[in-house]
Amino acid sequence: MLYKSNEDLPLEIRTRLSEAYQDLYRAAFNSAAHWYGEAPKAHQVALSAVKMQSAMDRSVLVWG
Repeated sequence: MLYKSNEDLPLEIRTRLSEAYQDLYRAAFNSAAHWYGEAPKAHQVALSAVKMQSAMDRSVLVWG
């Protein structure tokens, strides 16, 4: 199942993540779902992408 918009994302993702991170999650999930063909793996990949971006955003704030 691919997500066409952020409104299609699970409630937990919509309530916990900002709009920008929802966009990232959705793009990563859709890509991983296409690549791996399984939703649980795609969810793991998408959460990892969000965590990585979040860490990068925090490091930019520290160095910025």
